[in-house]
Amino acid sequence: MSEILETKLTIDNWDEKPYRELPDGTKFTRAEVVLSGTDVTAATFEALMFYRADGTSSYVTVMRVEATLGGRTGAFVLRGEGAYDGTTAHGTSEIVAGSGTDGLAGIAGTAESVSTHADYPFMPLTVTYTMDR
Repeated sequence: MSEILETKLTIDNWDEKPYRELPDGTKFTRAEVVLSGTDVTAATFEALMFYRADGTSSYVTVMRVEATLGGRTGAFVLRGEGAYDGTTAHGTSEIVAGSGTDGLAGIAGTAESVSTHADYPFMPLTVTYTMDR
């Protein structure tokens, strides 16, 4: 049976830098982000983003999450993708198989984050997961 964690993480640091800017107004950036919260005590992620000239974007992410879920403490990795439509960022991720450590060894599942500028400095995150033991 799946368990669900709904949380809001605090964005402690967002360091984003362009690494390719093109004449048509598009650009590629890389972001390193540090997050913290309660059930999710710490998270760090890296994102590679493509921005269109109109400011919308598509991105891929890899996030390491340290958390206590269902009384079990450990860490796991999320691999995801998403898009920003100019108003809302919507990302979906899956837990990387074999990435769970300590009490979260054997974790599997997905995550979703939907946010707008009004959510800042928070990032909502919903994790749907199962444990194999």
